[in-house]
Amino acid sequence: MSISSGRSKARSAVVVLAAAALTIAAAATVVSVGSASADTTATPDMFVASTVEDEGADCPVPSTGPGSNSRLPDPFRKANGTRITTKADWRCLRAETRELAERFVYGDKPAKPATVTGSVSSSSITVNVSHQGRSASFSASVQLPTSGGSGPHPAVIVYGGFGADTATIRSAGAAVINFDPASVAREGTPRNNKQGAFYTLYGATSSTGLLMAQAWGVSRIIDVIEQSGGNILRTDIGVTGCSRYGKGAFVAGVFDQRVALTMPIESGSGGVAAFRSIATESGAQPLSSAYGEQPWLGDAFGSYTGNPAGLPVDTHQMVGMVAPRGLFVMDNPHIDWLAPTSGSVGALGGAEVYRALGAIENITYWSAVSDGTHCASRSEWRTPLQQHIQKFLLNTGSSAGTFRIASNRQGNLAQWRDWTTPTLADGPTTPPPTTAPPTTPPPTTAPPTTPPPTTAPPTTPPPPTTPPPPTTPPPPPTTPPPPTTPPPSGGCSATVSLNQWNGGFVATVRVTAGSSSISGWTVSMTLPSGATVTNAWNANRSGNSGAVQFTNVSYNGSVGAGQSTEFGFQGTGTGSGMSPTCSSR
Repeated sequence: MSISSGRSKARSAVVVLAAAALTIAAAATVVSVGSASADTTATPDMFVASTVEDEGADCPVPSTGPGSNSRLPDPFRKANGTRITTKADWRCLRAETRELAERFVYGDKPAKPATVTGSVSSSSITVNVSHQGRSASFSASVQLPTSGGSGPHPAVIVYGGFGADTATIRSAGAAVINFDPASVAREGTPRNNKQGAFYTLYGATSSTGLLMAQAWGVSRIIDVIEQSGGNILRTDIGVTGCSRYGKGAFVAGVFDQRVALTMPIESGSGGVAAFRSIATESGAQPLSSAYGEQPWLGDAFGSYTGNPAGLPVDTHQMVGMVAPRGLFVMDNPHIDWLAPTSGSVGALGGAEVYRALGAIENITYWSAVSDGTHCASRSEWRTPLQQHIQKFLLNTGSSAGTFRIASNRQGNLAQWRDWTTPTLADGPTTPPPTTAPPTTPPPTTAPPTTPPPTTAPPTTPPPPTTPPPPTTPPPPPTTPPPPTTPPPSGGCSATVSLNQWNGGFVATVRVTAGSSSISGWTVSMTLPSGATVTNAWNANRSGNSGAVQFTNVSYNGSVGAGQSTEFGFQGTGTGSGMSPTCSSR
């Protein structure tokens, strides 16, 4: 294993929290984490995240990883083969893990660009970035807390406006930042022609996957909030999202240590679920499918979809990279495709890092829920969501983390590890470097010429549970993505692409403005006989069968001339033959 010089990104000290014990009630319906009875001196200040995006600038990092291993790699073993012995050692080991995760799984996350500017208001955030002669911009809408108060307010960055309980977030005292991931890294593009603000700066053929590119966008939002002076929003930041947006939220929290609270929902393959375990879990979305459905993961990951044992890292180590910050993982045990057993394996393995750092109270995993609907707003999560916001964003709570795993989806960590959790000694932490990190080198390829869409694409839900999801990946879309055609001369047009499986489908509808911008749109279509809409995202709908209409929601009605936005819906039956029409205002 070779070692390369340290990554030139500023990092600060690891926050060390009180020791706690992980208690597993194997015979119970759920697995619980015990409270930290050994510590009675914890204060809210101990839960504050880092002040920099990335710690450990002075740490050497590996250019290669350990050899093939069918079990989860030891998260406490350094590149030189030795194991860490103190909590202070974690800073540089985390840097090594980060390098391997970028190199083999997600692709590189460049440092902060040369110039990041923007603005923050009570209704929006704008971000302008430029680097090596290239510039890009994107924005996000803001909803202030419903609980009142003059601010500044903590905030939760919500991916895609789908699946997150924004009402509870706002009533708990946090603002909601509605982040459009497609503006930074757009789905529906090939790996050799990726599009969005990230790829405008770093090239359409960048090997960095969409999840990491979108995480880079989250970091730039945080940059602008930091620069704003804190009059409206403060830098107590959480991030959340469901399904594909759950994958994105997880990666954003892993790779920016300023994120105080990471809350992925039903993230499945490519999210929290352990890669090695996915390969053995019946009905779980295979790694080849997660890699091929969209360019979510870095290009290098393609070499490991059939051999996850060859990866030098796994997701339990990414879970550990969030430590000691707040992590609340929400999973759905009712849908095989979401790999919930492997999700519990990844979380249980990562919890051992939390435990070694004395921060076990800061991680929660919850899959014991009764409603099996994909990305539902669940009553079981409402109270812990409020408690996590109070603890990590408002600094007013101290509730302990817990593991509540559905009994039929409980992974066995002992099956997946051949390492033990060390007792790490307390020790002084290394202060962060005082010099600013250098900017990243210019890309070697030209930026894309097609601008990103104005809103996020929908989450592609897995097949419904009745009948059970297939044990093989669903077939590719039976209707190809809409071709690139000149925009209509006026008004708007709509095209639909379809992902059909036995008994159900997901439709993705693209609305394109004509030669003039529009301020609202309505899409009408007739569903085939027997087809029924079960849920929709990024649109309001009228009717569930036969003739149905979809209208824009508040954040995607305005579409610039020649630009597009997308919404989607899931249905039962067959969706073939639908022909959408669009009207605008």
